Amino acid sequence: MKPEFFVFLAVYFALVLGAGLVFARRMKSLEDFFLASRNLSAGLIFLSLTAAWFGATSILVSTDEALKTGVSAFWIVGMPAVATVILLALFLAGPLRRLPILTIPDLVELRYGRLVRHLASVLIIWYMVMLAASQMVAIGLFLKTFLGLSYIASLALGTAVVLIYSITGGLRSVVFTDAVQFLLLTVGVSGLVIFLAGRVSWPDISRLAAQSGQRGYFDLFHNFKENALIAFSFTLAWTVSPIALQRIQAGRSVQAARKGLFATAAALFFLYGCVVLIGIFSLPLFSDQTLANPLVSEIIASKVGFWFGGILFVAVLAAILSTMDTAVNTGALSLTRDVHLQIFPASRLSPVLTGRLATFLVGAAAFLVASRFQSILKTIGLSSEIMAEGFFVPGVAMIFLKKRIPLAGLLSLCLGGGFSILSFLGAVNVLPLRLPAWPFSVPYGLALSGLGFVAGFALEKIWVTVSNSSRDQN
Repeated sequence: MKPEFFVFLAVYFALVLGAGLVFARRMKSLEDFFLASRNLSAGLIFLSLTAAWFGATSILVSTDEALKTGVSAFWIVGMPAVATVILLALFLAGPLRRLPILTIPDLVELRYGRLVRHLASVLIIWYMVMLAASQMVAIGLFLKTFLGLSYIASLALGTAVVLIYSITGGLRSVVFTDAVQFLLLTVGVSGLVIFLAGRVSWPDISRLAAQSGQRGYFDLFHNFKENALIAFSFTLAWTVSPIALQRIQAGRSVQAARKGLFATAAALFFLYGCVVLIGIFSLPLFSDQTLANPLVSEIIASKVGFWFGGILFVAVLAAILSTMDTAVNTGALSLTRDVHLQIFPASRLSPVLTGRLATFLVGAAAFLVASRFQSILKTIGLSSEIMAEGFFVPGVAMIFLKKRIPLAGLLSLCLGGGFSILSFLGAVNVLPLRLPAWPFSVPYGLALSGLGFVAGFALEKIWVTVSNSSRDQN
């Protein structure tokens, strides 16, 4: 433990907490709290979405994978992140923005009915809780390394700070802190690439990779089957993620949303490229060591000086917190709009107070999950499985459908979502199931979801035909 990290931590936490207090006075409605009054510019969408997408898996897990496996680590998070944002900008931003909805379940009800809306709301909230939990696992492990606290104490500290500024300032606070966090993580990541490049040589990297038996170290398609499934799972989940929809809906216009998304894609390509280079450039520095902590933590602790170490320390915090606060805020939006106001439409609680209570509840649920898991990749993988298998097929279909087909949405959600639930329960050893582990489970769950949608669609058609025939005979 180094005392200076407490100083860096205190300064950084004071900044983000101050943002929450500044924006707290502007909260008057649900749109203020969760959509920043629909007035985000393309620049703010770009800064916020980039920071939200570049989280713990990006900076901790991906660098570790790049150190071990080389350039193919780009598939784990980099490839799906870039692909998803481009898909959203090209095909979904316009249709989503033109729809008369505030949240995804609003659209679910328009296309599939009220029952499917409730099921979708549960699935989405569960996904956001798991996504937030994956970042909480990261903050707990990261702070534990530097502050000398226990995992639970570190977890509680990081969670408390995020909840305070998210509860007080809503999405405006999240967007402001994300913009600051984007600058910090960009400086930290690019600076670390330059620092490492000056200390190692490419021939040394090639020699050490060959000595370790890593024949595919410079092959982008090494271990393609598993990497492609991971990328496929993340792409499906993130395409229908409420996080992207929230930013698109919060933009000033469709054009602002598209510009922000394209800028995000370019920034993510650069950042994830830097992440892979950090892992590869670190091979000569750690080739003879077994790392007890994530690679970036080891670099901060032993390879850089006081000031640069502090900047990197804060940059990692920024990457983790920027995804955590977004997941908590988006989950709270669904809990408020799609659960509380559906059950209590005439609630006497003020909209902002309701949003703040929902933010606390989502954060508390994620904390409980994070207290039981200590694997970042496994937790975020299970969260993506929920959306990929349970919601991708009906989620994309409903954007382009013109008619209501409740049975198609219901069967697709139940089959795909049900499989993801069973897969989750098997993964945490609650049920003695021998289902394929993530990411190999994704094709099975997706196939079930697609089969359910086709069957429901066909049954709806048959029912309409029979009903019309009966009317004609009468």
